[in-house]
Amino acid sequence: MARPCFYKYPYKMFVGVLRVSLSIVGARSLKDKRSVVRSFKERVQARIKVSIAEVGGLDDPRRATLGIAVVSNDAAVCDHVLADVAAMANTLPDAILTDRATEIVAFGEGGSSIAGGLELRGSDDDEENGE
Repeated sequence: MARPCFYKYPYKMFVGVLRVSLSIVGARSLKDKRSVVRSFKERVQARIKVSIAEVGGLDDPRRATLGIAVVSNDAAVCDHVLADVAAMANTLPDAILTDRATEIVAFGEGGSSIAGGLELRGSDDDEENGE
């Protein structure tokens, strides 16, 4: 099944971010939770080239929030990769996927769509040169 292309030229880079929230019902301690989270992270990274980290619920043995990121030159690839990760989270034997959110951000040539990024640097130089 073909996925829709979200953005067209002039965007050169897309960053896809997925947040998944897990309920780890069988965990009685942080050690139990970390075992489930570590197993999931290792399984994802062995199959899919993404960055993944636990970002929330660090002190709660029954909840975990993970952030997953991928970079591509095609928004549809980001969407597909993150959907695969979410599907893996949905089939965990020791945890229940309770929430997920996906966002794909487009960045143009030279960081032109990065607020407060490279495009501001050029305007500072123009002011110094009296332009």
